[in-house]
Amino acid sequence: MILALFHTAFDPSLLLILFILAIIAGWVDAIGGGGGLICIPALLWAGFTPLESLATNKLQASFGSSTAAYNYTRHGLVDVKGQKLAIALTFIGSVCGTLLVQQVDSSLLEKAIPLLLMLFALYFLFSPRISDLDQQQLISPPVFAVTVGFGAGFYDGFFGPGAGTFYTMGYVALLGFGLPKATGNTKLLNFTSNIAALLFFALSGHIVWLVGLVMGVGQMVGSYIGTHMAVRHGTRLIRPVLVTVSLLVSLKLLLA
Repeated sequence: MILALFHTAFDPSLLLILFILAIIAGWVDAIGGGGGLICIPALLWAGFTPLESLATNKLQASFGSSTAAYNYTRHGLVDVKGQKLAIALTFIGSVCGTLLVQQVDSSLLEKAIPLLLMLFALYFLFSPRISDLDQQQLISPPVFAVTVGFGAGFYDGFFGPGAGTFYTMGYVALLGFGLPKATGNTKLLNFTSNIAALLFFALSGHIVWLVGLVMGVGQMVGSYIGTHMAVRHGTRLIRPVLVTVSLLVSLKLLLA
């Protein structure tokens, strides 16, 4: 059974290109999110169907988000125990979104999300709350878990693009986290929603396992480099990457 998952032969040069692109995507995703902007078009270019591309992207992205979450935790930027409720509700939200998207049309989100992401980009660019230091908390962690955790998790399972920005926005604007700390906790919830969606894609049989695992290794390399750079440079690096990714995701959705 396991061997059957890897029976298809792929051109080594194609795997190398996807591996390199995954490294770049892992770096981008670890700092500002949006690695799917690179990986999903690359998988489509490689000749995979849209469903195979989405499923395989969830596999390789799980490697990247887990690496980023682990590294941010090692540097003291993630309170795993304090995020237990948010993790649970993010997982449930992602499962609900993954199930619902198979039943309804998501075209409304395609029109609304770009505008939200543009507003978020402006917020990250100009808000005085964006810094390395924590600010005043506006809501309690349980309320955050119910609203942002479940809501952004649902969105990630239902639609996906820019989900990391929603998590980070919630941590900064509502919990008052400094941007490096918000980015670290975002990766933890990103990993949670990725895993929830991945379980369903695995059951559907649409994952291209060899390609996903090769790209997953690339994601780990990129995420490792990205997290260490983010920890070292803080808001000076994270803010421009986050703003750029938010605007690029918006443009991609508007032009799609």
